[in-house]
Amino acid sequence: MPTLLEMQIAMRASLLHRDSQTVSAMLAANVPEDRLDIYRNTFVRTLTKALRLCFPATERLVGGEFFEGAAQIFIGAHPPRAAWLDQYGGELPDFLRSFPPAISIPYLGDVAALEWTVSGALHAEDAAPLDVAALGAIGAKDQARIRFVAHPSIQLLRLNYPADVIWHAVLDADQAALRSVDLGTGPIDILVERRSTGVEVERLDEQAWSFLAKLCAGASIETALDNAGDLDCAAALAEHLALGRFAAFELAAPMTTVDVGPETSE
Repeated sequence: MPTLLEMQIAMRASLLHRDSQTVSAMLAANVPEDRLDIYRNTFVRTLTKALRLCFPATERLVGGEFFEGAAQIFIGAHPPRAAWLDQYGGELPDFLRSFPPAISIPYLGDVAALEWTVSGALHAEDAAPLDVAALGAIGAKDQARIRFVAHPSIQLLRLNYPADVIWHAVLDADQAALRSVDLGTGPIDILVERRSTGVEVERLDEQAWSFLAKLCAGASIETALDNAGDLDCAAALAEHLALGRFAAFELAAPMTTVDVGPETSE
């Protein structure tokens, strides 16, 4: 009698690689292989539908038939690892960037990356914005050690092509805007977040994006100020706080210095 692991491996081969002979023989009733096709087809259709829902602009750029064929190849190479379908598809942007039939659409992977980020912001868990009044309790000498916890919906993305313009034009069916896209305007820095009005996609300049990226990564205010150039960091931070882009804060460990003693000369 086959073990559970052997059965799972055989079923995986049936679903992903159309190899149903082994699992058919393992089943007690020797279920015909064509009966197993029902499960495989349902599996592939369900995942393809999930990808279509997450990547609508990507599908429109290549057409339904192309997208479905690419999805089937993608599913075989990247089966789901979680039970939640809204978590499936994160590898698709890189897959499309290296997918030979899509080589003539170099921006396709960037559009898919933007759509995946939008989906991530949409499905991110809720969190109350940071109570700014709590920052008032931090003494002046410790304020530089503040480091923030980003709201779960905050997503920061750097792309080689103007995927935001393409994305909007495709979803709006604006052919004139699509024809006027200048692919040479990249790279671009994008902030994606969920607000009360829905998911917002905003392009930032490099300094503003880098400053926010450091803060969202848990860098202290002091560290985030490094290499900020001529950015008005006070105004930028005030905007982030006002828009609820942080959910909490903590203090970084204070910097310590090592006393090596007085210099001596021989």
